[in-house]
Amino acid sequence: MDIMEGILTRRSIRRFTGEVISQERLETILRAGFAAPSAHNSRPCHFVVLKDKTTLEKITTFHPYAKMLPQAGCGIVVCGNNEAQKLEGFMVADCAAAIENMLLAANGLGLGSVWCGLHPVAELTEGMKELLNLPENITPVGLVVVGHTDEKKGSWNRYDEEKIHHDKW
Repeated sequence: MDIMEGILTRRSIRRFTGEVISQERLETILRAGFAAPSAHNSRPCHFVVLKDKTTLEKITTFHPYAKMLPQAGCGIVVCGNNEAQKLEGFMVADCAAAIENMLLAANGLGLGSVWCGLHPVAELTEGMKELLNLPENITPVGLVVVGHTDEKKGSWNRYDEEKIHHDKW
C-alpha cells in the first residue's frame, strides 16, 4: 500500500471479528509507534499491550467509548513518561504521533483500529492508572484498539481549501 493510500483510507473501525492478532503484526505496529518523532528526542512513550479479556472488559466499565475493545484483537495503551518529557504538551504530542503511526501501520497491515482518548479526562486517566498499576510519573494518553475488522469503510476526502492560509492568516 502506498503511503497516501494508507493515510487516505485509514478510518476508525469499531467492529471486530475477535480473531487474535499475530505477534509479528503486533510487533510491526509497536515498531511504528516507536518510530514516531519526539520533541527534543525525549522518547517519553511507553506502550502497555492488553490482551487479557478480563482487563479489556474492565476498561469498558469506565471508558464509554471503548465498548468494542473486548471484541478486538488487543488494546495498546500509549503512555507518556512525565520525567522523560517534562513539558506536558510535548509529551502529549509525542504520544499522539506514536498513536497515529500505529493507526497507519494497522491499516497498512489490513487491520482495523480506533483511537480512544484518555488524557486529559480525569476519570479515564485515573481509571487506567489504577487498573494497570501505572507509576506516578506515567500518564496514559490514549488507547489504540486493534483487530481484524468486521466492517468496511471507504475513504473520505477531507481536503478543505478554506482552512489553508499562505504566509499569514
